[in-house]
Formats: sequence, C-alpha cells, structure tokens
Amino acid sequence: MPDGHIHCHRKLHAWEHRLISSGDAFTVFDTPWGIRAGILICWDNNLIENARATALLGAELLIAPHQAGGGHSVSPHGLKRIPVEKWINRHEDPQAIEAEFRGPNGREWFMRWLPSRAHDNGMFLVFSNGVGQDEDEVRTGNAMILDPYGRILAETWAAADARVSAEIDLALLDKCTGQRWIRGRRPELYDILTQPNANGLAPMDARYSEASTRNSG
Repeated sequence: MPDGHIHCHRKLHAWEHRLISSGDAFTVFDTPWGIRAGILICWDNNLIENARATALLGAELLIAPHQAGGGHSVSPHGLKRIPVEKWINRHEDPQAIEAEFRGPNGREWFMRWLPSRAHDNGMFLVFSNGVGQDEDEVRTGNAMILDPYGRILAETWAAADARVSAEIDLALLDKCTGQRWIRGRRPELYDILTQPNANGLAPMDARYSEASTRNSG
C-alpha cells in the first residue's frame, strides 16, 4: 500500500505441485481510495464460493491475478492448447495469434464466467494475466477491468505486454444487482455449502482428473 503496508494472499487452491500447500484464509483489506479490496489467485476465482465469501467479507474490488488461457483441460469444452508456433510467429502473422487470444481458448473462455464473479457479487474486478509462451502452453493476456454489473470498462487482447486502466464509479456499488442479491440472501438455507463433498478431490486431482463422478460408482 502507499504507506508501505503489505497484504499477502496465499492461493487457496494450489494445484501446481504436490509440495505446494494451499492457503487457509481469505484476504480482504481497506485501501486509502475508499474501497475495500480482496484477492483471489487464478483457480481460486473458478470456485464460486470463494468470490462470494470475499464479497461477504466486505470486498468491493476483487483483484484476480491469473496465469491462464491457451492451456489444457480434460473437459471436452474447456480450454485447448494454442499452438506455440503461433506465438513464436506473432510478428509475421499477428492476425493468427490475435484470433486465438480473442477466441474460445482466450477471451471467449473468460467471458463464460469472469463477468459473473463481478456481477453476482457486486464487485469491481481487476483481471491480470500472463501473456506468451509458458513452457508448452500459451497464456493469452486479456487483462481487463470490470464494473459491478460485469461490464468491461477496459481490456486488451494484445499479443504483447500491455496494461489497461479505467476510472471506476463507486456510486455503482450501492444499488448494483449483485449487492441487492446479497442483501436478500437466506443463510439458514445454505448449510449444504459447508458440508464435506462426497466426491471431493484435492485441487491437483480435481484439475487433472478425467474420471466422471457419474461413473465413479
């Protein structure tokens, strides 16, 4: 923060290596700019309970750093790999890599779920992401800033290091759809959310398991 204070978030769903342990606490804090912020790292954002819990802790701005896009998914309709050659040849054929960054393995993928995290929880959302070759995968950048209605205020699909910025209107927070939905919650109905999952897996296993819970017996 401007005064030198540091807030640290440990990823709640670490799946990258079995020697990396997951964090066990949400990270929400006040800022000098009149807005309360929360942090969720990469796959933390894909589990909707995390975004809601962060909002219930008072976050009005979700900071969501990622290293995503153009990767591999066991899901038939999930992310697919972008050929590394398209990134390597981005200067000779910029249209090919831009099409990938804007397509189903880049922006289109994020648009399936990212705006809902902002809209459903009444939060501004700052999405940052790596760009370029990451071993045998290609990260798609697609940095963007969304308002509490899930509308994009600024974004980029450049195949290069790029930064986006936007002015945010804090007056949107009070009456936005997500904030009103949160006020209408009935927590007495939600005990199921705290019960152990009979088909639960460790984060790494959940990311890579090809087993169908319907066929697991």
